[in-house]
Amino acid sequence: MSTIPPTANRPAKPQASATLPHDRVAELSHDFRLANARLTRRLRQQRANDELTAGQFSALCTLFSDGPLTLSELSEHERVTPPSMNRTVNALVEAELVQRENAANDGRKVMLAPSAAGNALVRETRERRDAWIAQRVMKLSPEQQQVLAEATLIMKELADS
Repeated sequence: MSTIPPTANRPAKPQASATLPHDRVAELSHDFRLANARLTRRLRQQRANDELTAGQFSALCTLFSDGPLTLSELSEHERVTPPSMNRTVNALVEAELVQRENAANDGRKVMLAPSAAGNALVRETRERRDAWIAQRVMKLSPEQQQVLAEATLIMKELADS
């Protein structure tokens, strides 16, 4: 597959009425997916703790953002089975990154929340990743930075669709 032409060769905003032919959409989709996967791999390398699996770190980040959650809520959010999430949580508890607590309104319900160490790990990783990508964005031309800002909005739309 050929690559997408450089940003400078494309208009800043394509006409809404202009649509790409099906084969060009397929090529664009392929190239976009590969570029996104490569960028994701590069960003994953910026974790503050490389001993956690991607799934463990994802669960920890979910608890950081949305927690405290029950095991069922966490497994649903992460789209894995409860038994699989239980193994993930057990590893995070053993690493002292997540803690189990009884729910305030129902003592039978167990809530999962990141520990202080878990919160610190997520914050440090986010700072590393943001710094890594910011260094690269700063090397782009102002025009490329503007295109990236617009593309970011489009990527958010795609992710939320």
